Amino acid sequence: MTTPDDDIRHPFLLALGERVRTLRARRGLTRRAVAQVAEVSERHLANLESGTGNASILILLQVAQALQCSIFELLGDVTTSSPEWLLIRELLEHRSEAELRRARLQLGEMFGSHGDEQARANRIALVGLRGAGKTTLGQRLADDLGFPFIELSREIEKFAGCGISEIHNLYGTNAYRRYERRALEEAIQIYPEVVIATPGGLVSDTATFNEVLTHCFTVWLQARPEDHMGRVAAQGDMRPMAASKEAMEDLKRILEGRAPFYSKADLAFDTSAQPLEDAFQALRLQVRQALRLPI
Repeated sequence: MTTPDDDIRHPFLLALGERVRTLRARRGLTRRAVAQVAEVSERHLANLESGTGNASILILLQVAQALQCSIFELLGDVTTSSPEWLLIRELLEHRSEAELRRARLQLGEMFGSHGDEQARANRIALVGLRGAGKTTLGQRLADDLGFPFIELSREIEKFAGCGISEIHNLYGTNAYRRYERRALEEAIQIYPEVVIATPGGLVSDTATFNEVLTHCFTVWLQARPEDHMGRVAAQGDMRPMAASKEAMEDLKRILEGRAPFYSKADLAFDTSAQPLEDAFQALRLQVRQALRLPI
């Protein structure tokens, strides 16, 4: 027997809701934050995410703007701009992740955007959610290699002349992403050798993340959600889940949304369940082996 709710939960609306949730998680935003920027009620957004809300095109446009994506991405199709895009999509559709990675690298070489491999090996970028150990392990790794160490968040604050929270509050997320891209590009230009600890949400901007993959040997520092939460709390900061009653679920959702991007790193290293010194020694060994440096 079909219920009215079954009729409402159309497959397209369910898929749309899943994309909204994924995009929101990838950017580390709470439902309340997106609802406020999109100027819709939190309940309306909840219905949209659950597949029960049949939103108007204008509401979808507002939500897309709040999530900093095109409405076409929200609707599930970003390749409608030309026949060539459609033909390329047909070639790439149903390919494995490994095949897509090879295609991306070959395209990078074709268009001269892949980056010099030796220069890339001398810049190490640590990616991952806050609390993974990027700052602590990054500083130790830089000291071991004899490289400078920078936290990209601090460079962003220098450009903006204020703290990260103030950038978001005063200028918005789009402005923050511009500062982030500018800070990364300058770091790549200035430092031929460097270890960079990147902000956890850097993968939210695919253009900026592509710069990291192109110019840096990238390491994804992983940790269990409980370790992420505990380490951030120990630092006295619960961002980005400060206003959420379901902080752990929010954190898991953020990790789930960002993991497919973090996984594009050259190396993945789990920092959970081992003392700091053991974690550093294991990371040091793996990085030096991957870069063919003396052990």
